[in-house]
Amino acid sequence: MEELGLLILLLLFMAALLAGFIDAIAGGGGMVTIPAMLLAGIPPLQVLGTNKLQSLFGSGSASLSYARHGHVDLRAQLPMALTAALGAVAGALLATVVPAEALKTVLPFLLIGIALYFGFKPDVGELDRHRRLSATAFALTFVPAIGFYDGVFGPGTGSFLMLGFIALAGYGVLKATAHTKFLNFGSNVGAFAVFLAHGAILWKVGLVMGAGQFLGAQLGSRYAMKKGARIIKPLLVIVSVALAIRLLADPTHPLRAWLGI
Repeated sequence: MEELGLLILLLLFMAALLAGFIDAIAGGGGMVTIPAMLLAGIPPLQVLGTNKLQSLFGSGSASLSYARHGHVDLRAQLPMALTAALGAVAGALLATVVPAEALKTVLPFLLIGIALYFGFKPDVGELDRHRRLSATAFALTFVPAIGFYDGVFGPGTGSFLMLGFIALAGYGVLKATAHTKFLNFGSNVGAFAVFLAHGAILWKVGLVMGAGQFLGAQLGSRYAMKKGARIIKPLLVIVSVALAIRLLADPTHPLRAWLGI
């Protein structure tokens, strides 16, 4: 592809900054970065690979910020991050086998379900609640499954992890947000390794956007820690609904063909 101009790179930096801010609070940053890269004329495979590179900066930056303020112990969470990475490696390797069209069909409805859960469940707040799944079972089942999904497809990974930490692990909203970021970092590492091996990384674009992601994630994580559940819950609902709408609006979405739209 042709070399991207300075203005396009600046716009991609701004898109990544916004994505990093949103992603550090509620997930869904790919809703901004993937369309931005496609609009810039980057081929789809390079978009997926480069998106994983720049996402590393955002999820890593947010993880460090939450850890510095005592909301997550990165060393203790490392085993779960590794299972997320392994799941993402498997997902990325099997991406050509798994029916992505089926995922695209179901995903908007799953995201709307997440929005309804957080929008109408009154006891989702700052405090931890009863754990429904042991830490070991959570790490060996739910986490690699979401990592696998991140490697195969990706959009909404942060929202699914948030739902799991709150509904299954019993975490409060801010604690769930902090723990989600490091697992997302792990799944990004796993998928990135596969795309790197396939030469699907545009380094200049990824590093420029990574700088925006890093800054946006710092701003977003600090804002989330300041506002807590008051901002995380509504933004998570908004991001989930917005991502569902964007997926349904995609002219290639299978549901549009079935409905003749």
